[in-house]
This record gives sequence, structure tokens and C-alpha cells, in this order.
Amino acid sequence: MLGLASAETPHFKPKAKSVIFLFLNGGPSQVDTFDYKPALAKYNGTHAPGQSKMGQGTLMQSPFAFQRYGKSGIEVSEIFRQVGECIDDICVINSMHSDLPAHPQAILQMNTGRIIPGYPSWGSWLTYGLGTENKNLPGFVALCAGMPDVGSNLWNNAFLPSVQQGTYVPNDDADPEKMIQHLRNANTSLADQRKTLDFVNKLNGIEFAKRGADPVLEGRIQSMEVAYRMQAEAMDAFDVSKESEAVRAAYGVTRNPNESEMKIKSATRDGDFSRGCLVARRLVERGVRAVQVYFGNDKPWDSHHNILVHKKLAQQADQPIAALLKDLKRSGLLQETLVVIGGEFGRRPWIETNGRINVQNGRDHNNEGFTYLLAGAGVKGGTKYGSTDEFGAKAVEKRAHVHDLHATILHLMGMDHTRLTYKHSGRYFRLTDVAGEVMNGVIA
Repeated sequence: MLGLASAETPHFKPKAKSVIFLFLNGGPSQVDTFDYKPALAKYNGTHAPGQSKMGQGTLMQSPFAFQRYGKSGIEVSEIFRQVGECIDDICVINSMHSDLPAHPQAILQMNTGRIIPGYPSWGSWLTYGLGTENKNLPGFVALCAGMPDVGSNLWNNAFLPSVQQGTYVPNDDADPEKMIQHLRNANTSLADQRKTLDFVNKLNGIEFAKRGADPVLEGRIQSMEVAYRMQAEAMDAFDVSKESEAVRAAYGVTRNPNESEMKIKSATRDGDFSRGCLVARRLVERGVRAVQVYFGNDKPWDSHHNILVHKKLAQQADQPIAALLKDLKRSGLLQETLVVIGGEFGRRPWIETNGRINVQNGRDHNNEGFTYLLAGAGVKGGTKYGSTDEFGAKAVEKRAHVHDLHATILHLMGMDHTRLTYKHSGRYFRLTDVAGEVMNGVIA
């Protein structure tokens, strides 16, 4: 049972030991962030040449200026200036595509490889294959200030052993006692709790001897053991107040959340994502294998009405993302940590026009071509991989499917995605289903 939580042997020498996945839920616009398309300015307000109609509206240029950053000279939008300063450590994948443009299916696919629920998340697959290096903390942690679209299906273990279930922690509070509720028992000492667990384990041993091993029960026991050990270490790992004022300011964690601020659907508050990024760094430096930080409640980047909302969202994302990359690099952790940044899809390069749009300055969903960023261990920084057409509507060169992204993540972690399988319901399953190719062009 305890072996489930130990570090397992990878298929080959890994380039990374852990993954931080910064998920910008809602679908950030690639043509307004990291996929510069000057043709949109040239044909702004018109249809694409040779076409009488393109989608639901006319082409719309980005309201944001782009400039080149770093030695690589990669173009980055003005709303991500600080990330632009880190561009020489980043591989920009401009040719991502997925199967469907609907939020529930797309966010499920990006997290589990499938467009329907009931399949294990990428973090569960990772801990199933590699275990964790810290038995006092969960191997897979999902952080969100609120709840992303689809919710717990995104970090579910599904048919994998229950010990691979991701641990959800709401990071919309700075107090670890409130972030991880009911962790400490105010009525019982740690010593008495240890005696209780030992007694329960003896009873379970008797039950195992009668009917044989029970994976579900074993997973429940392991979860109780981790919860017991977390009482000491988790309070420290999730407490960002133990960081210096300078570090907290660098990430943008300048104050505690104001409880009087409204928590409405798809709303975000200053500091929540910043706190999530800082906690992510504190977790991976303690040996947590997989950390996912969702940007905020529901789907904040879903800018149907007005793409100018992206500027406000980027103000909350740019600084902490850059601070995380610089912090990891300064400490040397970037050499063994893979950082993945992106949403469930991108956005169309034309104006969305329909009856439910009150400000017709936004963009609709685009699953046919969008951008992802990779940085850290094993990644060829300061490079671009693939491209969309001249308007940013569709991936055309070195097309990269979600399965390809997952295969590449597993490869960098030392795992062959075709060999990381689990037999369930009479067949072998894997994160990449029956597809996926490693994107060798992004690997250093």
C-alpha cells in the first residue's frame, strides 16, 4: 500500500521531475497574446480575401500592440510584457488544435484526453506512473479560486487506483486552515490520532486476510495516512506568509483577499492566481509531482463580448507567471520542473456577432488553432513550434493535437505514453487513447 505513494522508476531518464500546469480557463485569444498576425490589421473590418463570409463576422485586428522580446525576438502582446521578458526560456506552440469548441468537452479533453467524463486526469496518470517524492503531501494538487467549468472531473482518478485522485484546494483564501478545511482535529492530539489509525489498519489487515486485497479500501487507507501526515507539512507548504515580502510582491500577492468582494460567476480577484502560482512553487520544491493552477472560478477568459477584458485578465496573470518562471530559474528548479501554460482552446480572429452579445467587440471559441507555452526542464526555450494561417484561424504547420501535448509532457517526465497503460473493463487505456506523437521540435 505504501508503495503506491513512493517514487516509481520511469521508462527512461526524465528531463523533468514535476509539472506545474497553469490553466487559463475560458480560452485566451492566441491572436491577442502570443500569435502575432499583421494580416488582421491589413484586412480589419473586412472578410478574408477570396471569401464572402468568414464565420459569424468580419476580421478584427488585435487592439493590443506586439513587440519582439529577448534574443529570440519572438513577438508578444503588450498585455504579457513580463512573460515576454522570459520568452528565451519559453517554447511557443502556435499550432494547437482539439476536437470540439465547447467549453465542457474542450476542458475535459485538455485535462483528461477525452471529451466525455469518466477518464483519469493527466495528473492522475502522472502519479500512477511515477508516484510522488513526498509522502506527507498529495502527489497531485489542483488549485482554484472557486471551481472551474466541469469541476472535479478535471482532477479525477476515474478507474485508476483512488490514491491517484487529485486533491482540490481552493486558493481564494490566504489562511491554510481555511484553504484545507477539516485537516486538523481540534479535539484529538496527533498521538491519539496515530493510535486510532494504527488500530483501524489492524482491522483492515484482518479484513484483507479474509477476502483479499481491495484497491478501493487500500486507496482510502492511503488517503487517511496522507491526511494525517499533512497536518504538519501542509500548513507550512500552503502558507505564503512565510515567504519574504519581496517574494510575495514579485508574484503580486500584496494583500489577503477581501471577503466583502463579490464572488460572481467567471469573476477573478487580484491576488488569487498570484497566490496559486506561489503555492505551486512551494509544492514542487517539496516533491509534489503534479500541480495544476486554474486561473479562477468558472471560465474567466471567455471574452465573447469584449476582447478588451483580456487586458484586465492579463494584469492578473502576467506578473505571477513571469515571477514563477524567474523564481524557478533563480533557484535552479526550472531545470527539473516543466511549466505548461494555456487554456481549453483559443478564439476566432473575427468579431462575434449574435443576439446575445451586448458589446460586439469579442471573439468566439476556436479549437482549430490556438497557442500553448512550455517552459523549463527539457524545453527548447526561445523557439516557436508550428503555426496557424495568416489570420490565426487554423493550425496549418506542425499541427499539434491535445494528445501530442500530453505525449510530450509524459516524455519529458520520462514516460512513454504508449506504455503508460491501465487495464479496465477488458481493455488497456492510456492518457493519449490510441493517438499522440511526441513533439520532438520543442525538446532541447
